[in-house]
Amino acid sequence: MDSSVVLRLLTGEPRDQAQRALEEFEKAIHSGGELLVSDLVVSEVYFALQHHYSVPKAEALALLAKFLKESGVHPLGAASKVLAEPDMATAKPGFVDRLIHAEYRQAAKEILTFEKAAGRLPGVRVLTTL
Repeated sequence: MDSSVVLRLLTGEPRDQAQRALEEFEKAIHSGGELLVSDLVVSEVYFALQHHYSVPKAEALALLAKFLKESGVHPLGAASKVLAEPDMATAKPGFVDRLIHAEYRQAAKEILTFEKAAGRLPGVRVLTTL
């Protein structure tokens, strides 16, 4: 599923598209199909909920966590694991940075950044200027 479908399922807006998304969702679930969502889609939905739907950060994170836990949709990456971390709404580094970190940790030995908060995560080296 892409961001537009997930947003329609979560918000019910616009109504006709939300209904169509729900029909396809239910059809896939009842036929035993596997519904997948990428971390990039989860990130985009997270920002869209805040920016376009005025959903507070903590509420957007809780909504996404519940959706991934209870809907039957399976994340391709680490979104469920990251969303389960405590105090994600105020965590430094934040949700999307932690998704990026999780993806890199699967393939990279070390992650380079200038973001000091990211230095709290394993396998991260914070660069300093000379």
